[in-house]
Amino acid sequence: MVKIKDSEIGGREIKMEQSGTGQSREDGMEWKQRGCVYFVRHGQSLWNVENKICGSTDVPLTDKGRGQAAETGKKIMEQGIKVDEILYSPLSRAAETAQIISQATGIPAREEPKLTEQNFGRWESTSPRSNEEFRQAKMQCAGGFGGGESMLRLAQRIYNLLDEIRLQSEERTYLLVAHNGIARIVQSYFKEMTNEEFADYGVRNCEIRRFEF
Repeated sequence: MVKIKDSEIGGREIKMEQSGTGQSREDGMEWKQRGCVYFVRHGQSLWNVENKICGSTDVPLTDKGRGQAAETGKKIMEQGIKVDEILYSPLSRAAETAQIISQATGIPAREEPKLTEQNFGRWESTSPRSNEEFRQAKMQCAGGFGGGESMLRLAQRIYNLLDEIRLQSEERTYLLVAHNGIARIVQSYFKEMTNEEFADYGVRNCEIRRFEF
């Protein structure tokens, strides 16, 4: 019997038995041997420039954001990063970023609705993004930001997606192109975090992150 550390499966401990083709979970599913997944946040958006909270509002890229996406595609090629498929959020700032990367690298890309940014309710379109009250709200797992999506519901859909990707990770490597709110949940899947670390976590526009299962 093998135990996976909490930090490896999104804060959960799962007991497994060794098998010939991989590792069998107690619920009957099978984990593959360790693989990885890449994550890229979208390029600069108009509201990034204006220091507004975007959330699920569909805000377009700036010209700088498109340039950042092109540079990321170039970096993937130069660094020899091997990816089989790009999965991207339907929101235009992430979708266009993914399409630019796909064109630069030849990696096929498809929309994944689970990667849509969190709905921040009454906070969307407000400024500044560093608002302390908003920061405190991000530490409340069950709260829905006044008509938005709670952290618990967001974690459910992202953890489910990462579980699915993990099962394929021995054969396929994915690049996820999404948002800062999604990056926060992805980080929490792989690493234990305090509430403060969780609320403060973020990645730069078009920064490439690699996570090992």
